[in-house]
Amino acid sequence: MIQEPIVVQPAIAAERFVLRPLRRSDAGLIEMHTADRRLAEGTRTIPHPLPPGATEAFIVRVLSDKRSEDVWILDGSDQGHAEVIGLVSLTRMDRKQSEIKYWIAPAFWHTGFASEAVAAMVAANPHRARTLFAEVFQDNPRSARVLTNNGFDYLGDAETHSIARGATVPTWTYLRRMD
Repeated sequence: MIQEPIVVQPAIAAERFVLRPLRRSDAGLIEMHTADRRLAEGTRTIPHPLPPGATEAFIVRVLSDKRSEDVWILDGSDQGHAEVIGLVSLTRMDRKQSEIKYWIAPAFWHTGFASEAVAAMVAANPHRARTLFAEVFQDNPRSARVLTNNGFDYLGDAETHSIARGATVPTWTYLRRMD
């Protein structure tokens, strides 16, 4: 018998979905969504094409007791939406800071789900962070708007490597003080 580890993470209610901890049973839908080139190229860490076993390795890492990143699934099944709309994560940094990351499956783009997820995460502040950081690719102004609409302030330009793009990509960095 396979037992799932107990993940101590709160479920966070939003208007159209619940942010809940990731489960092993989410693997198929996560893999289906992240295999989309458009989604992968909007992230730093999702490869394209998605290699066999990548989703399972991600889930094992996220469910590990030694994880540094907490991941929530946007689950709209109670409201008649998809079970996996996207995900949002928080990575602990030093000095009571966390970095927020998110993606929404392409079928749900331009619906406000990303803004709603970030708003719910900011309101809940499950890491009790004093500051939240975020980074978006400069060719994705809609993702930047998600952050500014949720009280994040522009901090500066930077660049990071995107695995799917196989290139260094210019970014905008944002922060939100929670105090």
